[in-house]
Amino acid sequence: MTTRSKTATALIAAGAMAAAVAAQTAPSFAGAHEAAATENEKCFGVAKAGANDCASSVPGSTCQGTSTVDGDANAWIYVPAGTCEKLVNGSLTAKDA
Repeated sequence: MTTRSKTATALIAAGAMAAAVAAQTAPSFAGAHEAAATENEKCFGVAKAGANDCASSVPGSTCQGTSTVDGDANAWIYVPAGTCEKLVNGSLTAKDA
């Protein structure tokens, strides 16, 4: 086996090992979403323009980072559970547009 083929084999093995470790330690999207939903709550009316997690009353603004106004009553961000209604303009429900 030549030095070049030994190096290539070592690099392939290292890449495969890194991929296996990453696959075992990375949380699944569904698991991360469930964890966020239990530890956090959606808080409407407090997001800065362009900083909403999802939803907005502005036409064409349907998801993350698309709100164009501060405090959009239909745009929400995740906040720690139990804190939303303590924030100025914070609401657990969206307002009618």
